Amino acid sequence: MRFTITREDLLRPLSLVAGVVERRQTLPVLSNVLLEVRDTQLALTGTDLEVELIGRTAPHHVDEPGSATVPARKLMDICKSLPERTDITFTLEEGRAVLRAGRSRFTLSTLPVAEFPNIEGSQSDTTLTLTRGTLKHLIDATSFAMAQQDVRYYLNGMLLEFGHHLVRTVATDGHRLAVCARSAEVDVEPAQKLIVPRKGILELARLLDGSDELVELTIGGTHLRAQTGDFTFTSKLVDGKFPDYERVVPRGGDKVVIAERGELRQVLSRTAILSNEKYRGVRLNLEEHNLRVTANNPEQEEAEENVSVEYEGDTLEVGFNVGYLVDVLGVLDADRVQMTLSDPNSSALLEEPGGGDAMYVVMPMRL
Repeated sequence: MRFTITREDLLRPLSLVAGVVERRQTLPVLSNVLLEVRDTQLALTGTDLEVELIGRTAPHHVDEPGSATVPARKLMDICKSLPERTDITFTLEEGRAVLRAGRSRFTLSTLPVAEFPNIEGSQSDTTLTLTRGTLKHLIDATSFAMAQQDVRYYLNGMLLEFGHHLVRTVATDGHRLAVCARSAEVDVEPAQKLIVPRKGILELARLLDGSDELVELTIGGTHLRAQTGDFTFTSKLVDGKFPDYERVVPRGGDKVVIAERGELRQVLSRTAILSNEKYRGVRLNLEEHNLRVTANNPEQEEAEENVSVEYEGDTLEVGFNVGYLVDVLGVLDADRVQMTLSDPNSSALLEEPGGGDAMYVVMPMRL
């Protein structure tokens, strides 16, 4: 195995592929990245047995095809530390990988290629295409609400729904819910629902941008595969039943508040500084044309802010985890936000005024 490649051509796919590789592994070979050179193409593969990412790039010269596995982090650190536009020559010598660049030489250990696991794609059932921009928007609008290390394992990921000209993403951690739907040129009958684990969603998001380039999604019985540009992403699916999120969305709230999104976010962020560090609770006092936000903590410190809002109705006092509200205001696209409430014990519904493609539900707190 011997090939020559520029630092930049190697570093771009390597940095994405290495992101999948976990630092602490049960199997030593999972700390490595698999390099395979054939004809005029170099393929790099990283996996943690749950998520797999393959990136492809073109070397300058391929003198001898072959394959090897080398430590992912060390290879990436070496590439990053070399000067820009350096040519790197990679050879396999006596079971070790040797990198030569200018007057530098690095020798890396390898592990047998046969030990490197391969996530087998099941017989694909459904294939569909979306633009990168659509999929990125859907993920960005909801991913913050995914649970982390929850015992309800099916919450540690995102629900993807594909139906008749519609794609929907849903995430919840039990305290808040994020739903985003967009029409798309897809037609899946009957509708498919799948839960992609948290890490898979975060790695897939790194491959996407706002462009109109296409992503080909293949839905198997146990896997989701995405092909875009020079990358092939595969993730195992979470085997579980996602909660019926429709039942959580509050209906019939009679107190509708409209505020400037940026201003409200700043007010909440400032008030949060003096909230209880453990519970992060703030009080919202709603009165005509005004929203008073207050917070205090065990040190007897207090914050109070007033913000002008569009509201005519009865007064209401309700408590929320301020972090949950700030997260929602951070991902909403619109300049203004509409909050619908009914009483101090009911969840708040946040969305763009008049609706939009995303809606967010935040449960109240007892303060």
